[in-house]
Amino acid sequence: MLIGEVARRSGVSARMLRHYESLGLVRPSGRTGSGYREYSREDMRRIFHIESLRSLGLSLREIARALDDPGFTPSALVDDLVRQTRDRIAAETELLTRLRRIRAADPAGWEDALQVVALLQALGSKSADARQRAALSSADEVPVPVEALVEAALGETEPNVAGALRWALARSGDGGTALLAEGLGSPVAAVRERAVQCLAEMPGAEASEQLRNALADPDAVVRGHAALALGTRGAVDVVPTLIDMIVSGRNDTDAADALGVLAADTATADQIAAMLVDRLAHDTTEAPARGRLTQALAGIPGTRATTALVALSHDTDRAVALTAAYLLRLRGAGADGP
Repeated sequence: MLIGEVARRSGVSARMLRHYESLGLVRPSGRTGSGYREYSREDMRRIFHIESLRSLGLSLREIARALDDPGFTPSALVDDLVRQTRDRIAAETELLTRLRRIRAADPAGWEDALQVVALLQALGSKSADARQRAALSSADEVPVPVEALVEAALGETEPNVAGALRWALARSGDGGTALLAEGLGSPVAAVRERAVQCLAEMPGAEASEQLRNALADPDAVVRGHAALALGTRGAVDVVPTLIDMIVSGRNDTDAADALGVLAADTATADQIAAMLVDRLAHDTTEAPARGRLTQALAGIPGTRATTALVALSHDTDRAVALTAAYLLRLRGAGADGP
């Protein structure tokens, strides 16, 4: 077949076929009496092989190696193509995400758009100072997109930067609550913990609802952060979780403070005191935990707590007895009664 017929059948232009020939990819098997290129059936097969490999993203140099090197391993080539494709998809996905966030910021002009780009780059910086400055940016005209703040907050490990990101999210309104809720579904406990810490500073009923969902988290640390946040919001049903934290010694001081906030109501104060006493009487409660539970009674007002401290001032555990007696003196009650 002459080059025109080959081009028609293969879909490869005559110009490209000449280019293949110049590179040594395809050499016509013969010439006509007039000197025109003549392609054999084998030449056609090689052309189709070249086009097939081009469709996979191979360069012409890689195609030449694949077709002419007897030791070439197809599996190695495919593995390399998979890696390259994944890298390309990741890069394109990152670009798409950045463009969407710029659009979400609704910049009024190029100056605003460039400012958003700079903030997004700073949030992804390796420098903690740069990330913190971006979070604390006061550019109210072009705010950092909420989606970017949430992503940064869920991945931040530096405490100061994490605090700045939580502050930025809180002042952005409740737009990030739904995104933080998605973070609660992460398989990584540390990410769920950061999501709860962010939700703790978010206003509104929706944030409280998500915190309540976190009380069922399999990780005790995540549950603890949720209970502390809900306790400061007046959720009485978190008292058992707060007491568990005191017993385990995990954020026990914060848990006791949260109980004190909830105990502002007289009826609730008596309930909390009764639950603390019940745990103190539990056979499996060890000495250090009994001491922490006794100290927690200091923040609980009312006669129920005072009566419990009077009884504990005679406890067989000397440390518990001394702690209870000291707390009674602070309350203006003697060891023999209120």
